[in-house]
Amino acid sequence: MDPLKILLVSSEVTPFAKTGGLADVVAALARQLGKLGHDVRVVMPYYGRLRKSEYAFESVERVQDVPMRCGEKRYWFSVSRSRLPKSNLDVYFVRCPELFDREGIYTQDPDEHLRFALLSRAALELCQWTQWAPDVVHANDWHTALMPLYLRTVYAWDKLFARTRTVLTIHNIGYQGVVSSETLRDLELQNERRLLYQEDLDQGRLNFLKTGILYANALTTVSKTYAREIQGEEHGMGLQALLRQRDDSLFGIVNGVDHEEWNPRKDPLIPHKFSERDLRGKEANKKALCEKFGLDYDPRAALIGCVSRLTAQKGFELLPDILPVLLHRENVRLVVLGSGEERYENYFNWLAGAFPTKVAFKAGFDNPLAHWIEAASDMFVMPSRYEPCGLNQMYSLRYGSIPIVRRTGGLADTVKPFDSATGEGTGFLFDEFTPEALYGALQRALAVWRDESAWRRLVQNAMRENFSWERQVEHYLALYRRLAPAQR
Repeated sequence: MDPLKILLVSSEVTPFAKTGGLADVVAALARQLGKLGHDVRVVMPYYGRLRKSEYAFESVERVQDVPMRCGEKRYWFSVSRSRLPKSNLDVYFVRCPELFDREGIYTQDPDEHLRFALLSRAALELCQWTQWAPDVVHANDWHTALMPLYLRTVYAWDKLFARTRTVLTIHNIGYQGVVSSETLRDLELQNERRLLYQEDLDQGRLNFLKTGILYANALTTVSKTYAREIQGEEHGMGLQALLRQRDDSLFGIVNGVDHEEWNPRKDPLIPHKFSERDLRGKEANKKALCEKFGLDYDPRAALIGCVSRLTAQKGFELLPDILPVLLHRENVRLVVLGSGEERYENYFNWLAGAFPTKVAFKAGFDNPLAHWIEAASDMFVMPSRYEPCGLNQMYSLRYGSIPIVRRTGGLADTVKPFDSATGEGTGFLFDEFTPEALYGALQRALAVWRDESAWRRLVQNAMRENFSWERQVEHYLALYRRLAPAQR
């Protein structure tokens, strides 16, 4: 089949700007599509911090100082490009210093809606100025969710987009881009009020993500279970009724893992390499990590790892009731890496002080240490309240660090309950969001840990799982071709 032309637009892309999994997913998906021969163009903002980065940027000649009207204001943008590492693809950067030259990627500034509306429109105008007609425009999260509506309104006149179809991926429905309806003029949608949710407008608001859900040709989210969960009251965040109406256009596709970056056989960020057939390096990593943090090393003690944002979504409120009990009663060690809410950082600092030979905590993010924790841990705990997909449980499987997770979202789709009778399964799951349920899962894991042959079988099961992007990209391609079966 002919290659597809795919426009991927995102507020962040690894390694240029990243706050979470969105950046990793967009970069990995683009890279894999490019490897398969498709014409992929990735567009993101040129944030001020990129001026100090190591990356080389070159101007796109035809797209410099382009005026764009946003209500009563006029902005000018230019486009530069830089090579996406480990690929032959270019990432295109929208330069508009007035909007993007700020301290953070995201802000609480009153013009936040304008920043990402301009990104969305600039991506489409880049296509116009270069006369490149995408088969598929793939928008990501609320920041670019107006693109399907813009194609039907502001850019409907241009035959360049006559056969373009749109996909919107919901990475986390908790972030929707809700703004005042007074911004319609800024967004150049003042003449399209009839196409927007009238109830929202009557209440003085506009919801970017809801608008995208209404007008995208297809919707995806990052796991099959999450696709079902967001159609219900508990996880739908107010959009469940609309998502149920669009159920036939909503697809759950689990994120992939970069098996080149996350590979214990050749990972340059870990002290000792290993494989499912030779696990000696894993134990050596465990010993070295304990020594690094001053923990008592004991090969009979299970090392529990955790690398995460420290937020309520990740289920950390379950831990204070059970960790001191676990550490008193069981021969375990705990290493935590993460940052987030002050109450959780304070708790882990206290826990490390209370159990200095059993618990280590490092605040912040440290990519080499994240790899090392995955490689050294016997178990990896992710007690999420909800988890659209999650990546760390897949990294853990890859490194034989057995996931202990709540049965929600992508965790339910990627971790199979271990059955001691059959020897099948890859981890331990619990259902109720309670400390008791999590403690029960930890106890089940420790019971298997004490059976050396059963544990080795479990570790090998986990390491043989395959959630690589080479496999997951096929689901996106099938959807793209379903939307745009006849290429130009």
